[in-house]
Amino acid sequence: MNLDNLSVPSKVKQELWPVMSKFRINTIERLAHFLGQCHHESGGFTKVRENLNYSEKALLKTFPKYFKGKDPKPYVKNPEALANYVYANRGGNGSEASGDGWRYRGRGYIQLTGKDNYRAFDAFVDDDILVGGHDLVATKYPLLSAAWFWDTNRINNLADAGTDFDDIARVTKKVNGGHNGLHERVILTHRYLSELSAEGT
Repeated sequence: MNLDNLSVPSKVKQELWPVMSKFRINTIERLAHFLGQCHHESGGFTKVRENLNYSEKALLKTFPKYFKGKDPKPYVKNPEALANYVYANRGGNGSEASGDGWRYRGRGYIQLTGKDNYRAFDAFVDDDILVGGHDLVATKYPLLSAAWFWDTNRINNLADAGTDFDDIARVTKKVNGGHNGLHERVILTHRYLSELSAEGT
């Protein structure tokens, strides 16, 4: 497998081999899926914290089920309040008032989200992630947390099925919980598949 042609930041490329080995992301298809998903979730490996700074229109489009009969205005351009509301009582988080939604919002290249995920990842690394080091997922472990999530959710098994549209849709559902940005994820997965399959230069 040739990584030389990969159009990813040099920092990501340098960290790839250990992650690939540790989590068995060790075929062209698995790595193409993994990089395609990470690329989309992180805006091309540039965003390591979830952006919850929504206009009213974008908020209603992104979280429609949470605002049926509820005034969205208090949450417009208010990332902390929005995170605490939409992530309350999910993924091990406490109530809206607990602040867990904001504390355990999406971080890393696959946007690790929710107290349960942070607790499990905390047990995997030496640093304190759960109590005081939430932002280490973004600053120190953006790729490792993504690969850990990938392995924990057995996404390699889905990636092994192939790289057709339906295959990428199934991987996307596991990563995203839905099919947000599916068209771009298909393009990116196929792009990385092509780069990984190319001859060395």
